Amino acid sequence: MMTKQALTDLILEKKDALGLSWADIASGVGLSPTFVTSACLGMNSLKPEFADKLVAILELPAEAKAAIEACPMKTWEQTVPTDPLIYRIYEVMGVYGPTIKELVHEEFGDGIMSAIDFTLGVDREANPAGDRVVITMNGKFLPYKSW
Repeated sequence: MMTKQALTDLILEKKDALGLSWADIASGVGLSPTFVTSACLGMNSLKPEFADKLVAILELPAEAKAAIEACPMKTWEQTVPTDPLIYRIYEVMGVYGPTIKELVHEEFGDGIMSAIDFTLGVDREANPAGDRVVITMNGKFLPYKSW
């Protein structure tokens, strides 16, 4: 079976060779660009009907279908990231994470935001001072229960 890493490497090669954007691929698959990109990078899986579409769009070999459908091992480096964009997001969470936590708890009570019942959007906002990156995280609130 093809590994998730081998699949990701192949997907990135095919994406570039075919001149496709993540939005192009996602449109053909029928899911959001954020989710399709995450699945292609190995952090999520696709259901069979979406995997079939991805394999066709990217002209992937048949064994890629099983790899993209397989449940992922959601791990990442536990060290501070060095990629500048990822580091900035890490820094934002380090600086504003406690603030977000306080505001969520004040609004909802003690609990967490689901990363399962969750969507993530990345958009561009035009601005005369320079375009803005808008990242929207939308997760179901899950209260802690008492027992």
